[in-house]
Amino acid sequence: MNPVLRGLAALLALSLAACASLSPAQRDRATAIAAAARSTQIDCAGADACAQPSALYALGPQAVAESTEQQPRHYTVILDRGPDALLARINLIRSARHTLDLQTYIFEEDDAARLVLDELLAAARRGVRVRLLIDQLAAMRHVDTLAALAGAHVDFEIKLYNPVLHRARITYPQYALAAACCWRRLNQRMHTKLLLADGRVGISGGRNYQDDYYDWDDEYNFRDRDVLVAGPVAQVMGTDFQVFWSDRRSVPVERLADVGKRILEQGVPALPPSHFERPQRAQAMREAAADPQQIRERLLSQVIAVGAVRYISDTPDKHREDAEANALASDSLRNLIANARDEVMVQTPYLVLSKSAQDLFRTLHARPDRPRVIVSTNSLASTDAFIAYALSYKYKRRYLREFGFNIYEYKPFPADAPIDIAATGAQLPDLGLAGLAEADAAAQAEPAGADAATPRGAIAEGADPNEIRGAGLAESRPRRAERGEPDRSSVLYRQRYRQPLTQEYAAMRYARRRTNEPVPLKRAGVRIGMHAKSMVIDGRIGVIGTHNFDPRGDHYNTESTVVIDDAVFAQALAASIRRDIAPENSWVIARRDKPPIFSGLEYSIAKISEHLPIFDLWPVRYATSYEFVPGPDCPHPLYRTDPGFRACYKPVGDFPEVNLGVKSLTTRMFTAFGAGLAPIL
Repeated sequence: MNPVLRGLAALLALSLAACASLSPAQRDRATAIAAAARSTQIDCAGADACAQPSALYALGPQAVAESTEQQPRHYTVILDRGPDALLARINLIRSARHTLDLQTYIFEEDDAARLVLDELLAAARRGVRVRLLIDQLAAMRHVDTLAALAGAHVDFEIKLYNPVLHRARITYPQYALAAACCWRRLNQRMHTKLLLADGRVGISGGRNYQDDYYDWDDEYNFRDRDVLVAGPVAQVMGTDFQVFWSDRRSVPVERLADVGKRILEQGVPALPPSHFERPQRAQAMREAAADPQQIRERLLSQVIAVGAVRYISDTPDKHREDAEANALASDSLRNLIANARDEVMVQTPYLVLSKSAQDLFRTLHARPDRPRVIVSTNSLASTDAFIAYALSYKYKRRYLREFGFNIYEYKPFPADAPIDIAATGAQLPDLGLAGLAEADAAAQAEPAGADAATPRGAIAEGADPNEIRGAGLAESRPRRAERGEPDRSSVLYRQRYRQPLTQEYAAMRYARRRTNEPVPLKRAGVRIGMHAKSMVIDGRIGVIGTHNFDPRGDHYNTESTVVIDDAVFAQALAASIRRDIAPENSWVIARRDKPPIFSGLEYSIAKISEHLPIFDLWPVRYATSYEFVPGPDCPHPLYRTDPGFRACYKPVGDFPEVNLGVKSLTTRMFTAFGAGLAPIL
């Protein structure tokens, strides 16, 4: 048989194997085996399921008691810090008395996710009904884990949303097959994220269940944000979860081909005990979740009382043929922006706008009373999705000139980020006094227009270097080499590969491994990438959710968002975003200096090149990155449109901090040829 025929035969065999499903009778038998294996033992006889007393949980009943139909009452907590977000989740899980509903895009099997899973199973064993709904493409990586969970306990249920090829797990070749046969369905993902305790207290926002969302990864962590909401809107969250749970696209894992086959052939496997990479850290989190003082200091001290709260969520109806008519989250966000008067603050990890979003911002900028638009997003050095950045890079001129954006790109080693570097477990460099002084000097300025309550970046006198966030946690390669340490400047070549399924951005999820990972940098350290999805309108309306303000969110993913019309809440959220765009944490994107001659011709050619869907090959881009240089004449940061901007900022290149090489070339290639990927990125 010649090579072509052999290849076709292999492809046919793969197709048949991938599409092989269980018969209805086999699915029913696997379901019965799983049901029979489920433990019925309840460890608690109390009516409250032996729930742990929790002042955080108590906010729910308190808010409901204080509410009327005309004047609802809610209590909220902005969860900026990863460990605090994990602490809040574990505390709420332990305090639940009747039901726990968890809905997420990613659920890994690393320390943070396994800790949450252990707590969910413990809740089920004390009599709480637990339902876990995960998107198929980002579910747990082992079929045996899913099979074990299918038969773990009578009060624990797990489903996967929209499983392509009728499987829980798919391989790279199977992904390629699914892309060929079922492209639209493959891209229709459940990006909604929610944890709900007893229909009284809910958490929603950007975080999934994986170490790097909680500052537990020793190389790359997300700067993310959730919001805890206690009060009547939690009932709306519960109704929305029920819609997803009851939808035909949500399938019990035991009815999927690979999990069902495992159960049919070998029965329900035992779930092995959790083995944590850093057990002391997991134990410390368990203890903190039971410590009322830590809950009070880290969470209750941040409570903001508000009135009405809206939870706006796409339903599975978005994945019908008329998806545009069911994009509730996208429509809501667009309406908020369209009605802005003074200022729109947007924070998104991926600045790739849909056509409708571009039309909206173009119209907004054309208004005589146009509001200021501030955008906080990733730089190439900080992003985990360089292809998405390449598309953002392509349209910088449009964003600045036609939409009037003030763009701030996050640094990979921000000096004043709400990231607990010590929690990562990384081996930190010895900063010494010089490092502390340098970090302190970098944190003295704040952006123009910042609220007086905006957190500053100064390092406290006598601070422990291992608890300093951001600054000084990167160092040059030669210094590390002198000490004989490995170069960890990039996760590009690390042995513990970040699985493609854990990538939030979908277009190239199953391409070569190195395609999906952050670019190599000039310095080593614990890198931070922006993942928060938030918005503030006119300093009055605060939005925290899952929507990346991108084409996927408009057309493919189900998204959810919490909208709060309250000045105190909105200003607290704005202060958090202003901290992220401060000079010590972000670069400013602005027009590069005009060439001395033929500047008009150069601009026209670049504009024409940008509008080409492919072959955008003009080498000189309109904009570049700038660093604030404080001094006697430059005491405060300025907006890029300020007449004194160029006297206070220095250009630092298109890709600051990046170790220019193949990835830089690839970024420019996607800028030139990748416009067609925008709808699916």
